[in-house]
Amino acid sequence: MLLTVHGARTFCYTGGKAFDAARPTVVFIHGVLNDHSVWILQTRYFAHHGWNVLAPDLPGHCKSEGEPPRTVEEAADFVLALLAAAGVEKAALVGHSFGALVALEAAARAPERITHLALVGVAFPMKVSPALLENSQNAPMKGIDMVNMYSHSMMAPPPSALGPGTWLYGGSRALMRRVLASNTRVNVFHRGFVACDSYAGGEAAMEKVTCPVLFLLGRNDAMTPPKAAASLQQKAKNGRRVLVEAGHQMMTEAPDPVLFALRDFLQG
Repeated sequence: MLLTVHGARTFCYTGGKAFDAARPTVVFIHGVLNDHSVWILQTRYFAHHGWNVLAPDLPGHCKSEGEPPRTVEEAADFVLALLAAAGVEKAALVGHSFGALVALEAAARAPERITHLALVGVAFPMKVSPALLENSQNAPMKGIDMVNMYSHSMMAPPPSALGPGTWLYGGSRALMRRVLASNTRVNVFHRGFVACDSYAGGEAAMEKVTCPVLFLLGRNDAMTPPKAAASLQQKAKNGRRVLVEAGHQMMTEAPDPVLFALRDFLQG
């Protein structure tokens, strides 16, 4: 599905179902150097179980045009503009990593429009190591290797993920290289990491959130360890936490537990 957001063509995956604004809507927001495809299992499930799904490629990523967001705040404005472009009055937001910060900020800016907020692999502050910042700018292939080493806690996925014999590191690395190559004008890798590293409004944003909040965290996450979400959990008015046996890329390492946690949360 293509929508015009802030004057730019934006691609949204709808889970294989035609978009229908009359149904309840859930928006899936990807992280740095990812695209809509990281949510394939989750989006298809919800689209085939009564939900309207929007999983955009963020601006300047893969199939979406526009300027890649420089900050979490810019990305949050994009999400709210996306809802307006789709004619959606209220929606649930699900975000992973950088996308979790974006979802949080969007929910704080328009609390009356967000029904549920699911923060997957979230941390605040979401500081990025100087080595990763440096490599994301000057040696992106090395940076991609580093991110994949820190993001995974197993070598191969369970059967319900990408299929027998799939190598998680290789698949994730290929995706990141493809996303990086999709924008030859802007280094979306470095820009995304700078946005994560510089975001300072997490706790203030959480204080403005009025909807239920799910903290969906990987027990073995080395990028955003569960304890790094503690300050946000303390500020959440109606929060719950679910730990899954996975690392940062938990959508492929623990696809069913992630799906079931989101299902139970959004249907509750």
